[in-house]
Amino acid sequence: MFVDCQKIHVKAGDGGHGCVSFRREKFIEKGGPDGGNGGHGGDVILVADKNANNLVDLYYKPRLLAERGGHGEGKRKQGKSGRSLIVKVPCGTVIRRLEFTPLAGCKLMVKGEAHIPGTDVELERRGRTIKVMPTPTAATDIVADLVEEGQQVVLCRGGRGGRGNCTYTSSTHQAPREFEQGELGEVGEFELTLKIIADVGLVGYPNAGKSTLLSRLTAAHPKIAPYPFTTLTPQIGVTYFEDFGKLTLADIPGLIEGAHDNVGLGHDFLRHIERCRLLLLLLDMAGVDNRDPIEDYRQLLKELELYDPAMLKKPRLIVANKMDLPEAAANLRRFKRRFRRKVVEISALESSGLEELKQTLRILRVG
Repeated sequence: MFVDCQKIHVKAGDGGHGCVSFRREKFIEKGGPDGGNGGHGGDVILVADKNANNLVDLYYKPRLLAERGGHGEGKRKQGKSGRSLIVKVPCGTVIRRLEFTPLAGCKLMVKGEAHIPGTDVELERRGRTIKVMPTPTAATDIVADLVEEGQQVVLCRGGRGGRGNCTYTSSTHQAPREFEQGELGEVGEFELTLKIIADVGLVGYPNAGKSTLLSRLTAAHPKIAPYPFTTLTPQIGVTYFEDFGKLTLADIPGLIEGAHDNVGLGHDFLRHIERCRLLLLLLDMAGVDNRDPIEDYRQLLKELELYDPAMLKKPRLIVANKMDLPEAAANLRRFKRRFRRKVVEISALESSGLEELKQTLRILRVG
């Protein structure tokens, strides 16, 4: 299963309560207060990991709960701090905060009569009121963009431990019975979206041969069949060179007209090539499905521009596939007369022209 978008509920650990205790030992009269402080609650941390490739782990475990702090004890024993919950996510994960939703049994309290988005919000639970993170106006507020290996972000911070009665001791108040309850940990709802990081992004219409090309250039094994929309999720592969250089290729499902308006889940597919440094536009030059390669090329550029004009500023390479079929040669001549651009001719099925394609991709990638 490939999961590239997932909503999660995050709850940091609550702080432990302070302790009310007095020293009681033989031959020691009026030992004084010795109640320890509570431990701090654990944080919830997301870390970018290059070995992770999708968000499937969070699909099966969307609730992230950190450990709470231990309560203070007598003899000035401080409660154990809760362990932080560290979750690994793929590089290229974008984290957005959703509107805050209180837990069951909680009462959302707002300063004033009406809540103003972006202002402080208070949460009342079990008779305690604490301040929680501000609520955003929309789910587009980006909390973090984890791109580099090891980059991390603290989604929710654990609550501070409460003070025990020994901390209230003074020269005039030598037997305090006051103590402090631990703070509640922060709570939040987040949406994680994966944008694949690759050197080359394969773009084309359904049944253009992208999956076949990926299987020939890399060790990936995508599903291949002679009908459109065989690929339903992005596929990643790595091609190696003799001098130990490598290129990462991302194959996204075929685009259709209106993909920029999310027709056919266009947004779910197009976002995966936003971070690619080079776009490979794969055209079915033989027009197997009664398609015109000239019109396909125009439409692909149009969809990319309407989705994000910055897409057309990326380096791109036109690759003519299925050159082993008789109709391809005439279509290629007509295409070159219309567009004065370099075209690499290949046949992914027969593995012809692939070495030239690899070297061209490497030159464009380095440049």
